[in-house]
Amino acid sequence: MKTLPMALSAPAAALSLMLLAGCASGPYASGGDAQDAFFANLTELCGQTFEGKVVTDDPVDADFRSQRLVMHVRDCSDTEIRIPFHVGADHSRTWVITRTSGGLTLKHDHRDPDGTTHTLHWYGGDTENAGTATRQEFPVDGFSIALFNANNAAVSTTNVWAVEVNPGETYVYELARENRLLRVSFDLTKPVAR
Repeated sequence: MKTLPMALSAPAAALSLMLLAGCASGPYASGGDAQDAFFANLTELCGQTFEGKVVTDDPVDADFRSQRLVMHVRDCSDTEIRIPFHVGADHSRTWVITRTSGGLTLKHDHRDPDGTTHTLHWYGGDTENAGTATRQEFPVDGFSIALFNANNAAVSTTNVWAVEVNPGETYVYELARENRLLRVSFDLTKPVAR
């Protein structure tokens, strides 16, 4: 007797297609982890330099607005990416994005001109949710709150930083808190020389 192929029910067929799509597209498929996809998008920029500009209008950022803003995506590993951020001749800042067991961390490696750590050094935060492949938010962490309070910078104790990576378009660094918004957008379509 000839055996006929068994027909799948609609739900079983849909599940089979979803499983096949996930296997065919690699670890950063649309159903994959958003933070892994975000980190992969950032890793794609490694070794490149981009120029940016302040795209918000807070008067406190007038000095930033008047300077050449440059970021270098470098020192990339499977767990950490370091991004020096230059404001004119000031090369004191580096953004450090690290994978942790709980998600992603953004820290600010801030140094004095002689290379020693600045009074406000290593502040930042950790992700509290999965975010998306193009945007991750980093609410201020306990270490940073204590650091800000100890250094007369209590206004920063509610900071939420965000990083956006829109492949082939822009990289955006954002600082937000009540009555404060800074967004610096870098053009990924035009890598520049250092």
